Amino acid sequence: MNLLKEFCLNESCSYLLGKEQIMHYKIIHDCSAQYCLELIERGYRRFGKMYFRPICEGCNECQSIKIDVNNFVFSKSKRRTLRKAEHIKTYIRPPSITQDHLKLFDKYHQFMNKKKGWEYHKTSSQHYYNSFVAGDNGFGYEVLYFDENKLIGVDLIDILEDGISSIYFYYDPDYAHLALGKLSLLNQIRYARKVSKRWIYLGYYVEECPSLSYKADYTPYLTLQGRPDIHQEYSWH
Repeated sequence: MNLLKEFCLNESCSYLLGKEQIMHYKIIHDCSAQYCLELIERGYRRFGKMYFRPICEGCNECQSIKIDVNNFVFSKSKRRTLRKAEHIKTYIRPPSITQDHLKLFDKYHQFMNKKKGWEYHKTSSQHYYNSFVAGDNGFGYEVLYFDENKLIGVDLIDILEDGISSIYFYYDPDYAHLALGKLSLLNQIRYARKVSKRWIYLGYYVEECPSLSYKADYTPYLTLQGRPDIHQEYSWH
């Protein structure tokens, strides 16, 4: 593990309008799966070689959340989501970048710009590589979703010792009727059971953020208590 850079940035909040956030960043070269897990257990997220978490004073809206895989129950509606997409094929492999990836990523973010007001900037191959391909170090993967030969979804995950860390999912808006976002998470849970992983690390739950509040529907779950430093013990309840 080689810590290349560590810094904090004060910027506009990614989750709540009109607020600012302070993000703590670590840029790590050749991070091990074990050290990645130690960071994830303390509330960090990974994009490429960059690990980050919010450290805003006086605000605890961002709650790190993980789903209890063993005790998760597939409700009727969740089983229905799985049945509707039985014809969709999935393949898991190390993360990659192709023109199909970039076109789908761009299409998804244009759609979210119109639907939810997300900021839209056309991505470059270098930006995509830095965010989703670099830094996989043998534990990062992508799950590709295909309708016949057409790429319709990409789920980026880390497979760690005791769980799966969900990084990012994007999909073809033309297939919104299949609830691909829900499908990807349900498939993560099914895969975690298959390979005997206990947790799905789902990033941040923010009650007032529509893009993140859905996570409370996936029970039972635990939330991280406080903001433990890398050398401190952590506790989830």
